[in-house]
Amino acid sequence: MKKNILHTPDGVRDLYNEQCENKLYLEHQFRKVLRRFGYHPIQTPTLEFFDVFNSQVGSVSSKNMYKLFDQEGNTMVIRPDITPSIARCVSKYYPESKMPIRMYYLGNTFVNNSSYQGRLKEVTQVGAELINNAHVDGDAEMIMMMIHALLSAGLDEFQISIGHAGFFEGLVKATNLGEELTDRITDLILNRNFWGVKELLEPLKLDADLKELFARIGDLYPDGESILKLLPFAQKYPNVKEAIHRLHDIYEVLKLYGVTQYVSFDPGMPEMHDYYTGVIFNAYSFGSGEPIAKGGRYDNLIGHFGKDAPAIGFAIVVDQIMMALNNQKKEFPRRKNRLLIMYSKEHLKEAISIANEHRSKDENVELLLISSKVSQEEYNEYMKVNNFDTIIRLDEDK
Repeated sequence: MKKNILHTPDGVRDLYNEQCENKLYLEHQFRKVLRRFGYHPIQTPTLEFFDVFNSQVGSVSSKNMYKLFDQEGNTMVIRPDITPSIARCVSKYYPESKMPIRMYYLGNTFVNNSSYQGRLKEVTQVGAELINNAHVDGDAEMIMMMIHALLSAGLDEFQISIGHAGFFEGLVKATNLGEELTDRITDLILNRNFWGVKELLEPLKLDADLKELFARIGDLYPDGESILKLLPFAQKYPNVKEAIHRLHDIYEVLKLYGVTQYVSFDPGMPEMHDYYTGVIFNAYSFGSGEPIAKGGRYDNLIGHFGKDAPAIGFAIVVDQIMMALNNQKKEFPRRKNRLLIMYSKEHLKEAISIANEHRSKDENVELLLISSKVSQEEYNEYMKVNNFDTIIRLDEDK
C-alpha cells in the first residue's frame, strides 16, 4: 500500500529541481512577452460550475471533464479550458465596456482523456485574450504575439498553421451532408486522411467547384497570395469566399510585423473547439507529438454569458514546449550567482553573516552543515547536481 501512494495517477506528474526550474523559466519568459504587448494578468478559479463548460459553450466534451458535487448538490468541474472562464469574467466585470480588453493568464487545465503514449491529463497553459476587437489586425496581433512568445522560449524551428472555421463550415453547409456524415468527414480531416474524404464524397452528386474545394482541403499554402488561388472555386459559397479573403488580409498584416516566415495556411483545418467562429491557428515543432500552442477567434462565446463581444485568444502548452526543447537538445539558462556555504557548528555565526551579506545583493545562497556521516564523494555529487558557482567552506581546518 505504501508503495502505491508514492506514484502519481496516469496522466499527471511531479516536477522538481532542474525540470521545475526550466518550467518556471518558460512561464516567466512568456509572461514577459505578453506584458510587453500591453496585456494584463487575470486569475480564474480551478473549480467552476459545470454550466461554464457545458455543451452549449462548445468547450471540451463532458465525458472528458473531471466532475464533482459540492455540499449543495451543484455539479462542479475542474476546469478543462481557461477561455470560457475568461469569457465569464469579461461578462461579469466589463458588461458595458466597448474598448479593447487585453488579458493574459497562467494556469493548469485538466482533461480526462486517454493517457495513451504518455499523454498528460494535467497541463500548464499560458495564454492571452483580446476582447472587443473584431478586426483582422486583432487576428494578426495574436499570431504575431504567439510567435514572439515561442521565440522567447528558445525555439527557432516551428511553424504556425492558420485556418478558418468558416472555410470548413461553409463547405459542409453547401453539401447538406447531415450530422453523421459531417462528423465522419471531420474525423478524417483531423487524422489528415484526405483520401478517405475523397472516397466518401465521390459517389455524391456535388457541384464541380465544391468537389474541387474539398479535394484541396488538405493543401498547405505558404503565403497569402497563394491562398487566393482557391477564390475561383468559391464564388458560389460566401462563407468560404469570406474565409479566404480574411486569411489573405491576415497575411498582409503579418508582413508588416515581419513574421511571415513562421506561418503557412491550412484553410480547411477543423477547429479544436466548437466555439471558434473565425481564424484558427496551431503551432508545431519537431519533438512534440501535439500542438505546442493553439488559438482562434470566438466571437459568440462571451455572448453565452450575457455580453456580446468579439474576441480572439491563444494558449501555449508549457509542457509541450518543454518536451520539444528537450527533444531538440536545447539548453535552458542556468541560474547564476549560486553560492554554497559549508560550515561546522562552531562557524554558524560566521556562515549566517556571510549568507546575509550575499543575499542582500540578491544572490542565491545555500547553507550546508558539515557532517562526519557524509562522505566527500557525496558532497561532491551534491555540489555537481546543484551547479554552484562558488563554494565557501568554514570549519576547523579551512
